[in-house]
Amino acid sequence: MHRNVFLLLLALAAGSVAVAQTKISGMENCPKPSGPPQMVQVGDRPGHAFMIGKSKCTWPKPMEIGGAQTKEDEGTNFAEVSGNNASDRGYVVMTMSSGDKCFVRYQGKSILKDGALQSYEGTWSFTGGTGKMKGIKGKGTYKGKGAADGSASTEIEGDYQLPK
Repeated sequence: MHRNVFLLLLALAAGSVAVAQTKISGMENCPKPSGPPQMVQVGDRPGHAFMIGKSKCTWPKPMEIGGAQTKEDEGTNFAEVSGNNASDRGYVVMTMSSGDKCFVRYQGKSILKDGALQSYEGTWSFTGGTGKMKGIKGKGTYKGKGAADGSASTEIEGDYQLPK
């Protein structure tokens, strides 16, 4: 009986090592988008609209994933705006220093003032990747602030696991 318990504990310990997560964090900067996002007013009340746009960003404080660093990314963003609040979701394609890519899905909330981004936060998860990043799994949180010039900076943290 004791041997079975020992073997079970050994198997559980080996399993926990196999799914170990690696912590990551970084900072992304996004300049003011080159063009305004596409916005469609819903029409049921003032300030209620759907918005879609793209942004290209760089990483002054890159995340390191599997020996490569985040270099740049492009996000496709969708938001439902209601006054000074927005519900956000979208996808990001991150290009690593190795040339591999990571795919990320996010969702969160933003605070606006007179249509200008003030702050935002939410959660994200990897949905896949290419090359060495193929099969990546992980998730985390993000928090950021908009600047008066239309740019934004985002602090990102979380964890990941690459397949063996």
